[in-house]
Parts: sequence; C-alpha cells; structure tokens
Amino acid sequence: MLSTAALTPATTAGCNAVPRDHTRPVTHSQSFDFTSIRRRNSVFLCSPSSRRVSPVPAAVTGHRPNGVAVGVKEAEEEKEKSLADRLRLGSLTEDGLSYKERFVVRCYEVGVNKTATVETIANLLQEVGGNHAQSVGFSTDGFATTTTMRKLHLIWVTARMHIEIYRYPAWSDVVEIETWCQSEGRIGTRRDWILKDYANGEVIGRATSKWVMMNEDTRRLQKVSDDVRDEYLIFCPKTLRLAFPEENNNSLKKITKLEDPAEYSRLGLVPRRADLDMNKHVNNVTYIGWVLESIPQEVIDSHELQAITLDYRRECQHDDVVDSLTTPEPLDNASNGYAAGENLSKFLHLLRSSGDGLEINRGRTEWRKKPLKR
Repeated sequence: MLSTAALTPATTAGCNAVPRDHTRPVTHSQSFDFTSIRRRNSVFLCSPSSRRVSPVPAAVTGHRPNGVAVGVKEAEEEKEKSLADRLRLGSLTEDGLSYKERFVVRCYEVGVNKTATVETIANLLQEVGGNHAQSVGFSTDGFATTTTMRKLHLIWVTARMHIEIYRYPAWSDVVEIETWCQSEGRIGTRRDWILKDYANGEVIGRATSKWVMMNEDTRRLQKVSDDVRDEYLIFCPKTLRLAFPEENNNSLKKITKLEDPAEYSRLGLVPRRADLDMNKHVNNVTYIGWVLESIPQEVIDSHELQAITLDYRRECQHDDVVDSLTTPEPLDNASNGYAAGENLSKFLHLLRSSGDGLEINRGRTEWRKKPLKR
C-alpha cells in the first residue's frame, strides 16, 4: 500500500502545464532578432536598440499586458510562488475549500483504445491531490503531513479507492479535475474528485478515497488527534460534500473476499523499480495494473473499465512477489450464473503474497461494452 497523504497521493503524473503568454505588443517599426529572444517568467519586453528581447518581470513595469496596473501585494505574492506553481494550470477555488487543475492528455498516456488509460486517470488524481496539499502549505515529503503529524511521525495511508469513468478522454483532450478533503471518523479522512471535459463542462468521471492515520515507526493505526484535525479541517468544506451523494452508490459496497480456486490468475508479479514511489512503497496505481493483469483477454478486447474499487489491506515492498486472482462476481441468490451480461461484466479480485498467501488487496471491477466508434 502506498503510504501517502490524506491530502493525497504522491508520485507520478507530471505537470501538464502551458505557460501563459504575457508578451507585450510591439509597436516599433524596427526589425528584431527573434533567435536571440530569452525567456523569463513568460514575460518579455522588446528593446529595439539592442535588437534583442530583454526579460523584464511584469512587477517592474507596473502593468500587465492589458494595461491594468499590478498591485504591489499581488506582485509580491506572484514572486513568492515557485516556478512550478506559476506554470501549473491549477489553483484553489474562490472559497479556498477545494482545488481545480487542468491537464492535457499526452500521447504516452493513451492506451490501445486510443483514450487515456485508467492508470493515467489514477495518476492524475494523485497529482492534483498532491498539488492541492502543497497549495495549502502541507509538506512535500510524499505524505502531505501537517506540522503536528511530522513531530509525532504520523502519516496517512490509503484504505480504499473508488473510481468511476463515464467517458475516457482522448489524446490532446483537456481534463479539469476538482478535489477536496473532509474528515472521515476518528482515524481517517477522505478525498473526493470530480473530472470534467474542460471543453464543454461534461462530468466524465468521479472518484473517492478513504485514508487512515498510521505511526510511521510502529506501522500501527492511530486516532486523528484534535490538533491534527484542526490543522487540516480549515481547508475542508464546512458542510458534507460527496462526489457520490447517491444513496447506496457503488463506492459504499463491501467487497466480498475472493476464495480459491479463482477462475483467472496471473502469478508471480514482481514490483519494478519504477513502481516504487518517493517513499519506497509500491505506488497505488501499480495495484490497479496488477488487478487488470488477470482479467481475461476477451473482456479486454470487447469491454472497457467503468468502475474499480480497491481495498488496501497490506503494504507491498519492492521484494514482494504478488499473485493476481480474478473471478466473475456472483449475482444475488435470486439469480443463477454470473454478472457477465451482454453489456456489463463484474469481477472480484484478490492480490496476495505468493509466498505466504497473505491478502494485500481486494478489488471489484465493472466493465461496459466498448463504444462502436471513437
């Protein structure tokens, strides 16, 4: 299990940001040597006498490109931001209680269906959650811990993740993701996400996760103290806000443990070095890939993943060997057969240690028929 922050996951999914163009319009008639243009903070000032473009921060000119004066306080706040913060296409919402960021789907994030993979989606969820944590001043050590948590060697670890994708974005699509955190009982917290197609505002996916507090030294769960709760609740919505407000929604369903013999299996999976996060644990997204390894090929060919739920039971280290087991999910007692209908297939999953058989992760997936055209 990846030990990352309640204010969210760590690791991959790079910054898909496009710098804003603050170039001032040139009204001089002289020609310029644009091959010698130098860039700084995306702001340029043309100097015809030197035939070069000299970088000058907007705060020095006292004006934005549109001619509006820049306040000293605003200029100072901009100056304090890191380069990544200035280039990143994300920020806190107006009330400061959630965070939104836009991402361009890259060619290497697209799979055989010519759309973003579920691993890509999960990586973006981790990225926007981590950026949210940084934006409110939490640590950048991979655990997004508060000051009190760091003093007491406390970290957040993932307990459950549920993702639903209604339409997968394609290469070059722009996805906007909003995320926020809230308290979840005495030992945990939750993070929710809503994914939208930035071009038209359509909701294309939702996700939710639960996190519990653990002592980094003893590896034992611990209650969230009032001091810690006070530190992060000021950045959370004051009234309950859920990505899945529907009663009895799939994110709440208990996952039945898959018992041997499983109908499908992929044995002897070994974490690659690239699967480890900055905390030297197997990344959350790797578990998703392992679960999908034992899905039958005929399902992969004819269906696409609609929903996935994972319950994290045990940490996975770099030298562990993992077995992935899959079986069609039984229907209720009133029906015969399995939930592999004409349009929707459902499966139960188990990741276990190959050596001692201990349960690492249990999961549930739903698959819908692929659309005829992309």
